Amino acid sequence: MTQLPPGRHGGTDQPYPSATQPGAAQAGARGGSAPPSRRELRELEQQRAAAAEAERRRIAELEERRAEAEWRAEQERQAEAEWRAEQERQAEAEWRAEQERQAEAEWRAEQERQAEAEWRAEQERQAQAEWRAEQERQAEAEWRAEQERQAQAEWRAEQERLAHEQRAARGAVPDERAPWEEPVVEGEERVRAADGRRPAARQGDPATDASDLFAPWDDDPAPRPSRADRRAAAADEVDEHGRPRRRRGRRAMGCLVALLVLVAIGAGAWFFFLQAPVAAFLERFEPPADYSGSGSGEVVFMINEGDGGVTIASNLEDEGVVASAEAFIDEVTSRSPHPTFYPGAYRLASEMSAKSALDALLDPANKLENTFVIQEGLWARDALAAASAATGIPLEELQAAAADPQALGLPAQATSVEGFLFPATYTFPPDVTAQQVVKTLVDRTFQALDEAGVPAEQRWETIVVASLIERESGSEEDSYKVSRVIKNRLDPALFESGLLQFDSTVHYGLGDDSTVETSDAERADASNPYNTYVHPGLPPGPIGNPGDVAIDAALHPADGPWLYFVTVNLETGETVFSATLEEHEAAVQRFLQYLEDNG
Repeated sequence: MTQLPPGRHGGTDQPYPSATQPGAAQAGARGGSAPPSRRELRELEQQRAAAAEAERRRIAELEERRAEAEWRAEQERQAEAEWRAEQERQAEAEWRAEQERQAEAEWRAEQERQAEAEWRAEQERQAQAEWRAEQERQAEAEWRAEQERQAQAEWRAEQERLAHEQRAARGAVPDERAPWEEPVVEGEERVRAADGRRPAARQGDPATDASDLFAPWDDDPAPRPSRADRRAAAADEVDEHGRPRRRRGRRAMGCLVALLVLVAIGAGAWFFFLQAPVAAFLERFEPPADYSGSGSGEVVFMINEGDGGVTIASNLEDEGVVASAEAFIDEVTSRSPHPTFYPGAYRLASEMSAKSALDALLDPANKLENTFVIQEGLWARDALAAASAATGIPLEELQAAAADPQALGLPAQATSVEGFLFPATYTFPPDVTAQQVVKTLVDRTFQALDEAGVPAEQRWETIVVASLIERESGSEEDSYKVSRVIKNRLDPALFESGLLQFDSTVHYGLGDDSTVETSDAERADASNPYNTYVHPGLPPGPIGNPGDVAIDAALHPADGPWLYFVTVNLETGETVFSATLEEHEAAVQRFLQYLEDNG
């Protein structure tokens, strides 16, 4: 439908100048001008409509292009965000794997170092013991030799004294010298008859040679006195003063008894004072007690974290696996390279030989798989799942054991065990219960806090801050800088809003640990109590389980004015800490350039 101008409907409203008007005269002067016809008006209206339609189409096309550009930009942003998330996830996985590899390598090196140190200490101890035994043996040998020498000297002296007395008893001429100093001179004249009736013997007669005092006197014309005559003569002997001589036999007998007493005393001293060292020395050359074969029955043997070869050997002996710790140590030190022991529960037997016991401990088939690892920053739900998979305890039982934090000794603010399941390697025996597992993990956190010097009233805030550091930092050095950023942002004088603005807290509130990015909607979601883009201050609880480094960083932040940080190289983990927003935006550009260069 076409709408006519008002002047065509009659009335006084004239859209065109009339003849009475000044414009009409001018029109007449130009030859006159008639009002536009209906057709002209229709064409004019159609032209206007076409122009409006063209403008509408142009605007629609622009809107469509803008929408398409926005859609493409959103698609590219999402793709870039997913790619970044995947890159960060891969980088984090590689970093964690590298950390685990380094930790395992360091642990193995430490085990080998401890084993070598224990072996060296044992070798030194054995060498020292052998040296002492050798010293005792030599001292004993010297003492025995001295005792034998003295006894022999005393015996010889006594024998010479008895021989002298016997010669004197038969009437020999007394000599001023001691009996053992009297020289034997061939052809010396002696009186053979005790009663003085025998003639002096001829010099040089072999029968009277002093070397044979009891040789027969065949050339003596007088008969040889009988034994009874000699005894009677000895009894009637008198000295030069006419007094009867004392009988020397009793004195000789007394000396002999005294000698026997001395020998008996020496033997007793040897028995009481040297028997033990000698026995110990002899035992050194005897092999240590050992069983034979692979044993019988079943024994679950535990190797705890930090146990060395000597400790393991002693525990094996105490549990009846081997006959002696020494036999096991000898077996370990005889192998090259020295064996490496790993914590865990092992299936052994009673009364095994040292060789069989060592072979069983080194056989992975005998290790009972009750060992699991809690990584730094791992959420409690994942830590309990790892414990369930390793021990065979149903996850529901572990969750029930962890349901009452205060019964486990956690602070009053804790609503779960999050933050208090310490990252470490744990090994449990096959019969462990869910309560024992959870309590062990929690107690290990208390041990770490006590060793770090954290008072009981500061445990909660320390764990909360440490969990943020654990999730946000990429290295030990950066942990202390992240701690400073947290402290500075919570200081109203330095950062008025008090917003931490950590993606990790948003993820924890969402329960999504699969990405490192957050969307605009997620950052604006005030219903998430862990959203530190909206809620100032610390989150309401820990967002993971921190380790020793994060706890120490929470207590000792680095000095610096930083308020921002961003990782600019996913391969090296290089992170830039900034004090101003301008510096931070420049660092973000470096990160975007890195993504472009490595896309």
